[in-house]
Amino acid sequence: MKAPKKPLPLLQVSATFQLTPHMIRVTLRGEEIKSIRSGCEGANCKLFLPQATQSLDDFANQLAEGPRPVVRTYTVRYIRPQIGEIDIDFVDHGDTGPASAWARAAKVGSFCGFAGPGSIKVEAFYADHYLVVADMSALPVAAATLEAMPRDAVGDAFFEVLDPDDAQVIDAPKGVTLHWLLHPNTHGPSTQLIDVVTSWDWPKGIVQTCIAGESSVIKALRSYISLERGVPKEDNYISGYWKLGLIEDEHQQLKRTEAALA
Repeated sequence: MKAPKKPLPLLQVSATFQLTPHMIRVTLRGEEIKSIRSGCEGANCKLFLPQATQSLDDFANQLAEGPRPVVRTYTVRYIRPQIGEIDIDFVDHGDTGPASAWARAAKVGSFCGFAGPGSIKVEAFYADHYLVVADMSALPVAAATLEAMPRDAVGDAFFEVLDPDDAQVIDAPKGVTLHWLLHPNTHGPSTQLIDVVTSWDWPKGIVQTCIAGESSVIKALRSYISLERGVPKEDNYISGYWKLGLIEDEHQQLKRTEAALA
């Protein structure tokens, strides 16, 4: 007889904070977080989002019995297992997307389902130089990676943000220079991250990368770094986090299709 499926953890909001004009930090609390390993900042997790007027009991029943609610992928920014708390940073897109709308409306006592986290994106640091590139969707993984680096690491990090005030305080090694680039129109394509990487004064020695953002930008950067620069696959974390014109479910299906054809 098949064992019953274990219900997903239900987390509740313990705090919210407007981190920058277009980034909201939501702190979630639950007993299940106490069993998650410390040091998993930068790993992906899944958030299962309730409808705006849904009660806690109704949503808990939906998580257990179905149908599956709206699911979005996010990055663990900080985790404090000893007190059962996890921080997730949301880009504030207004109320047009379900995750942004949920984060904007979240208050103490709000709730969501949780699954994860997965593996850390950059697990070991051994390079002579580091190259970190991210738009706002990938700022949490980039920041977590920078904060996990050895304190003597050197390199450059290029970030594309919506507003000058979206620049964040990141505890990066002193030898890694942070560059903040402005792109206020997320509905239109941008090539400036491609431009800065292709014009970067490529150093000698081993280069490790942590690069994530809009899919078409990532595709171009992956081609340049892997093919033209010859950086080995094991030295790269390069991932498309979203695609212009697609919602997450459509983008994830596209990634699966492309992976199957590769």
